[in-house]
Amino acid sequence: MTESVAKEIISIVSDVTGFEPEEISLETHFYNDLEVDSIKAIEIAVAIEKRFKVSVRDDEIPNITTVKQAVEVVNNLLKEKEQNVQAQ
Repeated sequence: MTESVAKEIISIVSDVTGFEPEEISLETHFYNDLEVDSIKAIEIAVAIEKRFKVSVRDDEIPNITTVKQAVEVVNNLLKEKEQNVQAQ
């Protein structure tokens, strides 16, 4: 699951930033390496929400600074979503 999530997020980041997927790794920093501003950060978050059908809290977006952190957030949200479905 994590590897496919990482590939999807890298693809989304590539689409929003214009950087090639090969230039983006888990350690890539959104602001320092990809020059992501607040508008692009929101675009990335919205694309992630649509792709994975999860909701990233607005106040959490500025704290997600690397691709790895984005993957971890999505994995956690997917786990929560799965647990909520199982609980019903």
